[in-house]
Amino acid sequence: MFLSSRQALHSVLRRHNCRLFSISQSSRNARKGLILGVYEKDKNGDSARFTQAGAAFDTYLSGKLSQMLAISGPPIKKGRSRVFYGLHEDFPTVVIVGLGNGSAGVCGKENWDSCKENIRAAVSSGCRVLQDLEVPVVEVDSCGDGQSAAEGAVLGLFDYDDLKSKKKFKVTTQLHGSTDLAAWEKGVAYGEGQNLARWLMESPANHVTPTVFADTIEQKLASHSDRVVIHKRPLSWIEAQQMGAFLSVSKGSEEPLVFLEVHYNGHPDTSKAPLVLVGKGITFDSGGISLKPASGMDAMRADMGGAATVCSAIVTAATLRLPVNIIGLAPLCENMPSGKANKPGDVVRAKNGKTIQVDNTDAEGRLILADALCYAHSFNPEAIVNAATLTGAMDVALGSAASGVFTNSDWLWGQLQKASVVTGDRVWRMPLFQHYSRQVTDSQLADLNNIGKYSRSGGACTAAAFLREFVTAEHWAHLDIAGVMSNKDEVPYLRKGMSGRPTRTLVEFAAGLASKS
Repeated sequence: MFLSSRQALHSVLRRHNCRLFSISQSSRNARKGLILGVYEKDKNGDSARFTQAGAAFDTYLSGKLSQMLAISGPPIKKGRSRVFYGLHEDFPTVVIVGLGNGSAGVCGKENWDSCKENIRAAVSSGCRVLQDLEVPVVEVDSCGDGQSAAEGAVLGLFDYDDLKSKKKFKVTTQLHGSTDLAAWEKGVAYGEGQNLARWLMESPANHVTPTVFADTIEQKLASHSDRVVIHKRPLSWIEAQQMGAFLSVSKGSEEPLVFLEVHYNGHPDTSKAPLVLVGKGITFDSGGISLKPASGMDAMRADMGGAATVCSAIVTAATLRLPVNIIGLAPLCENMPSGKANKPGDVVRAKNGKTIQVDNTDAEGRLILADALCYAHSFNPEAIVNAATLTGAMDVALGSAASGVFTNSDWLWGQLQKASVVTGDRVWRMPLFQHYSRQVTDSQLADLNNIGKYSRSGGACTAAAFLREFVTAEHWAHLDIAGVMSNKDEVPYLRKGMSGRPTRTLVEFAAGLASKS
């Protein structure tokens, strides 16, 4: 009976070009772990249901895995895991992870694909268990979606420990079987892209200065020189471009400012209108003369989250060789207090000639973005999308559930929202009423004021209205990502720390444009 089941299983595996376990000589002696998925039992079901790979492995073991699972305790809940030892010589440690409802899909109420989110959470949980057990090589069940499984593995294992003496145990993950390899590799690219943004955001400000940031992105794109051109614009170029708002923010710091410009030419027609991504790149924000409170100021090393996510998205697009043209713009500087810094009440002139009364030097992100947005129009873009950790008001409004999107384009909103459903890194549309524009154009000394007339009221909306004064493009969106800048425990497949959100949504959005072109 056992032999006939085994022969039948091998026949199935040959048809689907997959394997139960690794038999390569190079990994035979390595301790290996295996992660397999299990769904909650149906209402009419007597027991939990394994994924295809889980069922195949259980059959190979003559049902021993399902027997052990049944007697080991209550059914495994969604996102939780259970460890079994000694079931197979090639996999001394097997972790079963709970995938929740097997019929889950896109949830209109939650605005994401619940199946994908469940896979990411479950796989990340299993990977961390095996990391704690110091298992060096882990094979991961695709759970029916190789991309989501890879994202869960790559994102779940990331931990910033570069500057610690004691490092997290290094785990190498790989796909169990080969039927979903292309999707797995795509998921790895998505996950590594977000992890690059997390690394940049988490790194101390004295380690990632504007210059180091630009050099890091240049290094990451070095292998794609056939499709990528990078310009690290210096002070002289910025002055020639008359970016007075950007210059005014940078002058309080001793660190040189940089305007990073990245061209990714992925479309066969390099003259095709590009997608322009603009990211706020304040590598440390003290608030300037309008100094922030000391408590929590250390987190302002991540105030370049917009630039980090935008640039990481372009690195990922290049890795995937997406057939789309993208230009990334990142004004990079520090916002520091000094005798040369902006003072409340100062008036500066932006690239488009509009004057700005700076009543709060801690509202600096919109100043550097203003000049970058003006410059973005010179490329005749298909669309402009900027990302910025712009306002604490955005965190108050949405918390960490979603990035706020302010846009003048229903089409662009639809594309971003569609992408976010796939990635689980959600967006939510916010108002861009003239009501808010009137609050920033009513200025005593200049054309505009960098804070709203009624101070804190609708702060995220008045900041977006300010940016709109520098936009003439038909399709523009501003993503305020302040609320999603860091993760405590809200996203189960991200550890505590800087989140790198919404990098994957930006990549998926670009991929959507590529498929249409």
